[in-house]
Amino acid sequence: MKLLLDTHALLWWISDDDRLSARAGALVGDGANEVFVSAVSAWEIVVKAGIGRLEVPEPIDRFVVSQLEANAFHPLAITMRHALGLASLPDVHRDPFDRMLASQALLDDLTLVSGDRVFAGYPVATEW
Repeated sequence: MKLLLDTHALLWWISDDDRLSARAGALVGDGANEVFVSAVSAWEIVVKAGIGRLEVPEPIDRFVVSQLEANAFHPLAITMRHALGLASLPDVHRDPFDRMLASQALLDDLTLVSGDRVFAGYPVATEW
């Protein structure tokens, strides 16, 4: 299975947070699955850390890259195709980070790992 982590799923996986569901943890930890992390999640982490809503244990650029490497996660770039894909999404949510994740999951045939119920309004496969 090809998985795309929502930002909170990534952060909870890294911190071994109990808020990550057992199902999500099992999927992420299953070496048979390919796990992707979008550049939009790195962007969201930078924004939230910058406004004081998130603390990270090392400089942001090192933190994100080191966590991707340590966990064998694949980075997923934001492409023009992903950006234009936003136009076809239903207008159910205004959060630009979540909308981009939905576009990427839809266009790249990825299963989105997220506990955010808003994704039920998008035509994407989700797991939690």
